[in-house]
Amino acid sequence: MKALLRKFVTIENDHEFRGLSLGTAYGFLIMFSYYILRAVRDEISSADRGNLQILWTAVFLVMLLAVPLYSWIASRWSRGVFVPLANRFFIACLLGFWLSLVFLPDAARPWIDRVFYVWTSVFALFVVTIFWGFMADCFDNSQGKRLFAFIAVGSSVGAMVGSVTTAMLAQWVPTFSLLLLACIPLEAASWSAMALHRRFDTGNVHITGESGRAIGGNAWTGMKAVFASPYLASIAAFIALMTFVSTMLYFQQAHLVAEAFSDRGERTAFFAKVDLAVNFLTVLMQVYLTAKIVKWLGVGLALALVPIAMTVGFLALGLYPTLAVLVVVQVIYRAGRYGVTKPAREMLWTVLGREDKYKAKPFLDAAVYRGGDLVSGWIYTGLAAIGLSIGAIALVAAPVAGLWVMLGLNLGRREEAMATAQGEAT
Repeated sequence: MKALLRKFVTIENDHEFRGLSLGTAYGFLIMFSYYILRAVRDEISSADRGNLQILWTAVFLVMLLAVPLYSWIASRWSRGVFVPLANRFFIACLLGFWLSLVFLPDAARPWIDRVFYVWTSVFALFVVTIFWGFMADCFDNSQGKRLFAFIAVGSSVGAMVGSVTTAMLAQWVPTFSLLLLACIPLEAASWSAMALHRRFDTGNVHITGESGRAIGGNAWTGMKAVFASPYLASIAAFIALMTFVSTMLYFQQAHLVAEAFSDRGERTAFFAKVDLAVNFLTVLMQVYLTAKIVKWLGVGLALALVPIAMTVGFLALGLYPTLAVLVVVQVIYRAGRYGVTKPAREMLWTVLGREDKYKAKPFLDAAVYRGGDLVSGWIYTGLAAIGLSIGAIALVAAPVAGLWVMLGLNLGRREEAMATAQGEAT
């Protein structure tokens, strides 16, 4: 296996190989669980598309409560406690949803769907944010640039397996059965996290026993750090623009798919097939392109590639606002975002301290992400309310994607400067 992996990634020693293997397995299991649930969530968005902006408002409010609570837990227990604890909390929630769907009357189903939609959106951001914060804690900046792209392959393969599983089962088994299935890889991910915790200390600190200590600070430390650091503020702006682009595509997708398919099972299967195509392309990028792009062109250009593609994509969607064009743009966007932008964005955190990785990062990836969703959702609703078509809204979004390009290039320059300063200090 080591010989095979060395064809795609530079591994310096057996210790790195073990970390790469465990990190890849952890990412695979997390995304396997999430992608079993993702198509179910997206189908709800099409069925209840008139209330999407309200649901996203609810997601944002829940995030405002969840982030300080998570930061408080991280202040009191080590990562070996709070990472598995977070996963198992979500398992308990899935069991609660399953019991509700089985035993409550059908009249309650719309409200269960809405609560599940909000919960899944919170789940998606928290488990992935905790995962990448954990990776940035275990590996330093140099290791991240070599290993993160391949660790992301595990996440993408897990997403593919989850998509295939959902596409195969969605039209044959009750939807709530999928919730129980998603619990299995989520529990296995907890065991992978524990194995990483025991074998790997912190990547940048290199103090014996540091990984076994609580992060320190309080529930508001991460939020304060974002407002105090220009670097973290730039990451926040990058995420906000990314959410704007994602939201425009998501709302357009919800409307076009609802018009094309009337059956809920067909819509769920359609979303699962799109997810499968996205993750297949994502794996190809992560295996063959991402590490080379970062090595040859730098983190900044890696961050700017998808924004460049989306500037062009919105122009195309503005001229031809059809489901076929939207699917092509959506697949390119999501494959590039997960295949190139996501690993590059996680590399930005390897030059920061542990508190930033476990506290500022959840605040940005959760509260700022969902706050951006909320604002963007109301912007889309407002543009639609004044009579703009899907194509016109796409043309409005194109220059915003252009701003996203410039911010990505600027972030890359900041990361390189901090990495150089950190190396000189070491």
